[in-house]
Amino acid sequence: MTAEGRPRWPTTESLAKVLEATGASLDDFVALVGEPHGRRKVAQPIPLIGLTQAGAGGFFDDGGFPVGGGWDQIRFPKVEDENAYALEVTGDSMQPLYRDGDILIVSPNAQVRKGDRVVLRTTDGEVMAKVLVRRTAKTIELASVNPDHPNLVFPVDRIDWIARIVWASQ
Repeated sequence: MTAEGRPRWPTTESLAKVLEATGASLDDFVALVGEPHGRRKVAQPIPLIGLTQAGAGGFFDDGGFPVGGGWDQIRFPKVEDENAYALEVTGDSMQPLYRDGDILIVSPNAQVRKGDRVVLRTTDGEVMAKVLVRRTAKTIELASVNPDHPNLVFPVDRIDWIARIVWASQ
């Protein structure tokens, strides 16, 4: 506080030094301003891999959880799922919804419901991002995020795992 009782704000140079010393981004800092102490999770590292790489073996266990050593990392705030991971979109096959370079945060522990955007892996090892249209005891119906690609219907036994996309950079 100043002598007049007004709040005193740090200089941008002071902020830059704090950010450099802590390794935090400006977004991390701004998100903390005004939050009650202890109520916000600071950005944490989560695994990151390219969506096209994800179909190769060794990156997921049978339940769709990230495993193996080929993952990079990004920092992301407020991840409630300790098994969450990030997929980076490559190419234009998911436009206009997702563009090359967009990051999808996937929560394998989140409940998947009709209308959710999801990532799934087939028993053939193909990993794809779709919209869940319908799920029955026998089939899973998926809408493509790109209108140039057909919608798909898979027998349930052809799906290794399915997980909800909880956030996307766009």
